[in-house]
Amino acid sequence: MKKALWMVPAVAAGTVAVRRARSGNRADDRAGDRWLTVTVNRPMTDVRPDGRLPASLQRLEDRIDVRVRPAPGDRGTELAARLKEPPSDLSSSLPARLAGQDPRQEVRVALREAKALLEAGEVLRPDAPPTTRPTAGGRLVGLIGRRSGGEGVL
Repeated sequence: MKKALWMVPAVAAGTVAVRRARSGNRADDRAGDRWLTVTVNRPMTDVRPDGRLPASLQRLEDRIDVRVRPAPGDRGTELAARLKEPPSDLSSSLPARLAGQDPRQEVRVALREAKALLEAGEVLRPDAPPTTRPTAGGRLVGLIGRRSGGEGVL
């Protein structure tokens, strides 16, 4: 009997997760409505000095909305961006994302670069030619990294 009672919350949570995954009409799942956010370990005055956006976001200024606000727990600043015009379902699909044609990728890259510039002063890039010979594990990681479209997300 006790085992059955412990299973009830797990089954309920699984049911909720499946129903959420199947309902594709939630407003926050639409690509244009989703805010892409990074937390920058700097005060708000450093993130947007004189009302200007960081350099990497200035290139996209006419295509994105930007929101800057204090991070929860006084841990820096949240820098969020989203596309003004929602992309079509086709351009934000999995095949488009794998091919590097998802318009949100550019916003993600710009946010990552802005975070790097604000925290470290430069955007760190890996060495162009690798400094070691490739191993089997390294080849697998390289394949997965290429399939993620440069975002670090599959």
